[in-house]
Amino acid sequence: MQPDNQNGKRRKDRPLEGIRVVDFTWVRAGPWAARWLATLGAEVIKVEWPENMDILRQNRFTVPPGVEPGPNSTGQFADTNAGKLGLSINVRHPKGLDAIKNLISVSDVVIENFSSRIMSRWGLGYDELRKLRPDVVYVSMAGFGQTGRQHYFGTMGPAAQALSGLTYLSGLPGEQPAGWGWSYLDDTGGMYGAMCALTALNHRNKTGQGQHVDLSQMITGITLTGSAFLDKSVNGRESRREGYPPGNRTVWPGAPVVNNYRGPIAAPHNAYRTLGGGYNDWCVIACLSDEEWSNLVNVMGSPDWTNNAKFATLEGRLAHQEEMDQSMEVWTKTLAKYELAAVCQSAGVRAMPVQSSEDRVENDPQLRHRGMFTEVNHPMLGDWKFQGAPFRLDGEKVAVKGPPPMIGQHTKDVMGDLLGMTNAELLRGYDEGVFWPDTMPKFPYVEQTIEEAKK
Repeated sequence: MQPDNQNGKRRKDRPLEGIRVVDFTWVRAGPWAARWLATLGAEVIKVEWPENMDILRQNRFTVPPGVEPGPNSTGQFADTNAGKLGLSINVRHPKGLDAIKNLISVSDVVIENFSSRIMSRWGLGYDELRKLRPDVVYVSMAGFGQTGRQHYFGTMGPAAQALSGLTYLSGLPGEQPAGWGWSYLDDTGGMYGAMCALTALNHRNKTGQGQHVDLSQMITGITLTGSAFLDKSVNGRESRREGYPPGNRTVWPGAPVVNNYRGPIAAPHNAYRTLGGGYNDWCVIACLSDEEWSNLVNVMGSPDWTNNAKFATLEGRLAHQEEMDQSMEVWTKTLAKYELAAVCQSAGVRAMPVQSSEDRVENDPQLRHRGMFTEVNHPMLGDWKFQGAPFRLDGEKVAVKGPPPMIGQHTKDVMGDLLGMTNAELLRGYDEGVFWPDTMPKFPYVEQTIEEAKK
């Protein structure tokens, strides 16, 4: 459980080294927040109870092919909880509650994302815990926050997405609002959660005082509505208009509803077919000035159609972009997407290939150079690539520090090595249902922990 220092010096990729986080979160947004604290070097202890497992542990659809299904082998849980320690403890048992309070008394941050008041009912609310640790940073990430008439409402990604206004902004023409395929609100809420913890830690460093951070995950969705919010507050008009576009982008007033990349400030501005013509063979090209358009014309070999005066200005290209796009695509289909992007970029034209998940992980040379993905070995999943931070610290990449925990994997490490519990006390805890439920069989590594404690 000790940080991996090099020559006794603090590692640049571990700015949170020495910070201990007790993580009561579940599903995506809360665990995602704690996951980034772990990636930044904090010791994050995920508190779980096998009878009420995290939903992501139960998602059998994310178990990789060829891997034995079970709560320790789901890919989504692994990605969301990389680098943490796993503690199995029943906080509703008096001994379990005492043990978790003992842990919090030697920790810096508590983070949870239950509906409001749940933690208080367990005796683990902020008012109770600051008696144990006056400077504790307590981050609550309830869907609706801790105040207001709806504070007790429960929610999940799609419901919060609808209420925040995101669902209203998406859908096909003439169809009902569709919502977004991935719960970006969960990931955004998680990043805000990490930011809240860092802000409160900075406040504590300056004042010596802890605080209760009250984050509403639903309200974080407002930050994703972008120009639609401004359109209403500044222009007084709704974001949904007649002929609503496909996808998740709004259409500017007066613009055709043919392609959702188009807008009144750039032409060409579209995704174009490339060599192969398959599902994944596309490249986006955008010219923001007449000079960039001239560069693109030269790259294309100055075909005859580009000499037409109607394409010489932005206004003309906007008015005739369907014809322009069709003519451009005759050329783009002659090059593979990565080659097309490279040719355009070398000429000062903004172009990027449309990348699938496989492309990003396996084929993107820039992400590979930046060390965005780090391979970590997991007992159930084998070698697994996890995404790191999109930034570097003084040249050092910020990568995950270890695999996700198997449920209850580090109970002895936390209770014994950290808190000083004896083997006899640990064994009694297992016997009395404090560290593992009597109703469930124990995994081999739990049995091994018990056997070692008997020696």
